Amino acid sequence: MLLGIQVIAIIFGIVMMYLTFLYFKRKDFNKFQLAFWEILWLAFLFVAILPDSVNSITEQLGIVRAMDLFMILGFVFVISLAFYNYLVVGKLKKSLEKYVRKEALTDLEKHDQ
Repeated sequence: MLLGIQVIAIIFGIVMMYLTFLYFKRKDFNKFQLAFWEILWLAFLFVAILPDSVNSITEQLGIVRAMDLFMILGFVFVISLAFYNYLVVGKLKKSLEKYVRKEALTDLEKHDQ
């Protein structure tokens, strides 16, 4: 029998799979991104439907509860995203700075003539 939280997790997983597919159809995701997210959501659904399937992994890692494992994985994922965002913002900053300098020099040359 499914618990209330499992039903909510299953609905959430299905909605996220659908949204991922919509983003792919709108060409916001490429095929690799679609496959990555769909596999992630399928794994989420698998764990939501069969939560005891994670017990063997938690026992091998010496983690008491499955929720602790998910919290650790969540922190690792969020920290990885923060690092990736930091790198992307740095690249955008350099690119924007280069563009602004180029435009400023172009405007300066126009005013000198």
